[in-house]
Amino acid sequence: MTTGPPPTRFTKRNDVHIAYQEAGLGPPDLVAVLGTLSGSVAWEELPSIPFLSRLSSFCRLVTFDQRGSGRSDPVVGSELPTLEERVDDLRSVLDAAGLERAALLGTHDGGAVSLMFAAMYPDRVTALVLVNTWATLKQTADYPWGHPPEVLEAGSRLHWETWGTGASIDYFAPSIAGNPEVKEIWVRHEQASASPGQAIAVSRLVTDLDVRAILPVISVPTLVLHANEDILVPVEHGRYLADHIAAARFVEYASRDHLITIGEAGAVLGEVEEFLTGARRRSFSQRMLATVLFTDIVDSTGRAAEIGDDSWRDLLARHHAAVRSQLGRFGGRELNTAGDGFLASFDGPGRAIQCGTAIHGTVEPLGIRLRIGVHTGECEVLDDTIAGMAVHIGARVTAHSAPGEILVSSTVKDLVVGSGIAFSDRGVQTLKGVPGTWHLFAVQSCPH
Repeated sequence: MTTGPPPTRFTKRNDVHIAYQEAGLGPPDLVAVLGTLSGSVAWEELPSIPFLSRLSSFCRLVTFDQRGSGRSDPVVGSELPTLEERVDDLRSVLDAAGLERAALLGTHDGGAVSLMFAAMYPDRVTALVLVNTWATLKQTADYPWGHPPEVLEAGSRLHWETWGTGASIDYFAPSIAGNPEVKEIWVRHEQASASPGQAIAVSRLVTDLDVRAILPVISVPTLVLHANEDILVPVEHGRYLADHIAAARFVEYASRDHLITIGEAGAVLGEVEEFLTGARRRSFSQRMLATVLFTDIVDSTGRAAEIGDDSWRDLLARHHAAVRSQLGRFGGRELNTAGDGFLASFDGPGRAIQCGTAIHGTVEPLGIRLRIGVHTGECEVLDDTIAGMAVHIGARVTAHSAPGEILVSSTVKDLVVGSGIAFSDRGVQTLKGVPGTWHLFAVQSCPH
């Protein structure tokens, strides 16, 4: 699809280039101060794209790469930026985006930057949202849920020693850590967001933060959200923030994930929208990321006329049984059988492609040839089925498929990198009723 992540622009402060992105229309205006190793990379990964897209649906959203990550300039261990310098970077982003005032959403170590900015420039902050963040990670007599220095040091060492392997997903997003396809996405996230050396420097930035002294100074309306089973940053950190910021509202939501872009993201989005706009206009919890697979029998009308109605019904029954057998084998969920075609969903595109390959092999001995299309995208959950643009796109991809072929969108191809599945390029196509153009690929070979 020609649409994609927002274009990246740059602002410069003291010879340091900071990359930022804009999406959506305000008011309200919201600057997301994501964790240091997030930013533009988040706009390029499926687990995060639906969250950021929905966030920008009710505000003008500005995201940026903190120095040391993504497309912004790197940092070195001997020249780590101070918290004040990171606040100045944030101010430069607001100025470059033309925002005199904006709400701030801070998560992970972006919370400390947001808090410091709100304390220093309260006239430029309309509201403050803090999600799964902290005042400090260090344990003290009056802050018992922090970690001893040796634990922080050991954790940082493990973090950067395994950087680039995807290991950090185990504590950032445990609910999806067991999915090998998501793990592969996470590997790419780590490698794109920072080198191992940059990860070392950033880990020092994170563990040294302590903004407890400024909490009583915060005067802007504040919403504190925290996952109740966050294993990386326990919920007590969020409670402390809410207890020490005047008139802050605290919301605890059910999740094991530290990342706000997956898991119970709908709970976070609903609270943020209501806090910033005064109303929840959308039911975010009824949406999900899914891979859809469509099958369609080639020239079913002509074949039915050729063999007669009774023989066709018998053949169709054998076809349905064969398809359902493979859906069960690969974990596909049958959603609809319209005439002679199937719509099924999968929790990963690799399994959908494997299933499609097996379906072809099973029905061809029956004298049946299929067109099969696969797409991954955000879907709306409706009772026992799913709907939305992703389903529509999947159907249109199938219509472009040749007999005996599995045709996929570029989204699917990108998600199965490293799986051993080979593709041939089918070029850029226009899909009927779908905006933009789409790059399609045919499955050439698929390991079992």
